[in-house]
Parts: sequence; C-alpha cells; structure tokens
Amino acid sequence: MNRATLAALAVVTLTLPPLLPDRHLATYVLLGLAATVTAGVSLLMGYAGQVTLGQAAFYAIGGYAAGLLTVHGAPTVAGLLAAPLVAAGAAVLLGAPLLRLRGHHLAFATLALQLILLSLLGRGDWAGGAIGLQGIPQLPVGGDLGYAYLVWTVVAVVLLVSHNIVDSRVGRGLRAVATSETAAAASGVAVGRYRLAVFALSAAFAGLAGGIYAFYLGYLAPGSFPVLLSIEFVVMAVVGGLGTTTGPLVGATVIVLLVQALNTLGTQPGMPGYAPGVLSYAVYGLLLVATVLYLPRGIVPTLTRRPPGGTS
Repeated sequence: MNRATLAALAVVTLTLPPLLPDRHLATYVLLGLAATVTAGVSLLMGYAGQVTLGQAAFYAIGGYAAGLLTVHGAPTVAGLLAAPLVAAGAAVLLGAPLLRLRGHHLAFATLALQLILLSLLGRGDWAGGAIGLQGIPQLPVGGDLGYAYLVWTVVAVVLLVSHNIVDSRVGRGLRAVATSETAAAASGVAVGRYRLAVFALSAAFAGLAGGIYAFYLGYLAPGSFPVLLSIEFVVMAVVGGLGTTTGPLVGATVIVLLVQALNTLGTQPGMPGYAPGVLSYAVYGLLLVATVLYLPRGIVPTLTRRPPGGTS
C-alpha cells in the first residue's frame, strides 16, 4: 500500500461523504464496517492460512458487548473501547482449542461457533432474546456524516495496522506458517502463538466494527448477524485478493454495492419476498466461481501483478 494509494483513499474519504444523499451515506458507512471486518479475514486466511466461516460471530460479540454496556449505563466511549477487547478476549479463549483444527475442520468449527452464539443470543433474556437489544444510545459524532468519518478513520487505521504487521517480522512468520507449519516451526516461528495472535487480531477488527454498528443502528438482534454474513466476508476477502492489505477494501466495495443492487432488484413489484436472499446466494456462488477461474488471486493481485502474500 504505497503513499499514492493512501493519499487517494484520504481524498475520497474526506470529500465523498458530504456529497452523498442519506441513503447512500448509510451504504458508505456499512461499506466501511464491512471493509474493517474483511481486513481481519484477509489476515487470517491470506497470511496465516486459516479458514473461517464464523467471522460474523465476533462482529456480533463486539456489537452486543458495546450495546449491553451502554444500555446498562456505561458511557458510549467505554462501550466502543470494550467492543474489540471483548471480541479479542473471546477469540483467545475459543481459539486455543479451535486452532488445533486445520482446513475445513476449522471452517466448520467457526461456523458452529456462530450458530451456537446465535442460539444463545436468541434465547437469552439478558441480550433481549429474539426481539433484540433495544435502546442503544448513539455515539456523539454528529449524525450519519459523523459516523461516515468515524468508520473510515477506523478503516484507515485497520489497513495501516495490517500493512505494518505484514511488512514486519511477524508478517514473514505468518507467511511461513501459511506455507508450511512444520518448516516454520523448524525455523523458530512460534506457530501456535502466531496463529492465536492473528485470530485474536482479526476478531478485534470485527468487534470494533460491531461496536460501531450497534451504536449506528441503536438496535441489535440475532438476525442482524446471519451465517450468510460470514460467507459474505469471506467472498469479499477472496474477490479483493487474499494476502493483500487493500484487497479487503476493493472486495467489500464490489460486494456491498452488488448486494445493494440485488436488494433493489429483489424488492421490485412482482418479485417474491425471498428474491433478495436467493439472488445474493446465487451471485456469491457465481462470483467465487468467476474469481477462481479468471482471477484466482483476486482483483488487487491481478491488477498489480504482485505475487500472493504481497502488501498491495
């Protein structure tokens, strides 16, 4: 991620929000949240070589942590700070046993983790149950425009952190782990510690985004974090380019805008109520197939012609 890219992102971030109508500004905020979560997925899958199908679980943990704290009287800033910490703490506790698994076994385990969490949230009166957690206060940032600047500041920080990690000794260790855990361990890389650290960091990114999401909507329910959302984050990371730091931003932009277009199409007069969901599943499948066939490394590596594991 060179200085020109950073400068371009900064210019777009500063100039675009005031020009957008309210409904597009909301999409811009949600796009930034998706990019934040996807940055963690890209680190986990692209550099540590760990497959996850449950990243929305940590998105939910961060959101509910922030929401519950503030509903019970804590300042909103405290709730926002707690969101990534609680999510990272949960990742450390759960990751210790989960990360003993590999490949599709780990993917299914993370998927099961999300299903269990959704069940607990739906049945727990402490979390509002199936009705949801209501009355979450707003952050004092000045409405949707303020949220847009806050979210994209977070995106910039997350991408910068990801870039610095990838460019460091830790990043080289992660790439070694993804290539061969046996060879990495023989070279002195603390494989278990590295895997757990990146798992916790990716959860912290998701938790922070979840905290902002809770304050932005003022309401959370288990249905806000479906399994499809975790799949969506994976598709964003793959389409944008695993093993890159700007890939999550590109992938999130493509998928979020596409989902908005599909929702608009699916809600047209005469379309059945299940049309948006069916269209989304179909397009995710087609995108993955097209990416594997024609852009096997994703959009960013293909356009920049950099090898996998680069820092675009």
